[in-house]
Amino acid sequence: MKLLLLFFSFVLISGSNKSCKQKQLPAGCYKGKLEIKELCMNYTISIQSNNFDTSMVVANWKDENTGKTYKNVFELGSKCLFPDSLKAGDEFYFSIDTTLVQNCMICMAYYPTPPKKISIKVLNGACTR
Repeated sequence: MKLLLLFFSFVLISGSNKSCKQKQLPAGCYKGKLEIKELCMNYTISIQSNNFDTSMVVANWKDENTGKTYKNVFELGSKCLFPDSLKAGDEFYFSIDTTLVQNCMICMAYYPTPPKKISIKVLNGACTR
């Protein structure tokens, strides 16, 4: 009887764990986190989604100024349209947008960023299906 009770408890716990996993986002919608927000739009973003092509990002990158290592990161490519309201540590949803035209002035001060760059469009709120 105890074995049967143990078995059913295990099944119940295993089944309830599925709802805790990250939900799948619609195609073309990704969750990111602004890891580093430095001068002159030298921003580093990490991927928080499971549905992202990891060949587009740097798997492990170390910030040479702080010594901190980040996983699955890229440099912000769409500097002109990125909302200033987002702060380091903020999570947000975005889509990749290679059609963006960059027509703004960016200062040339240096801060280290990952060697891969992606142009993105920040989406208002969460992605909807």
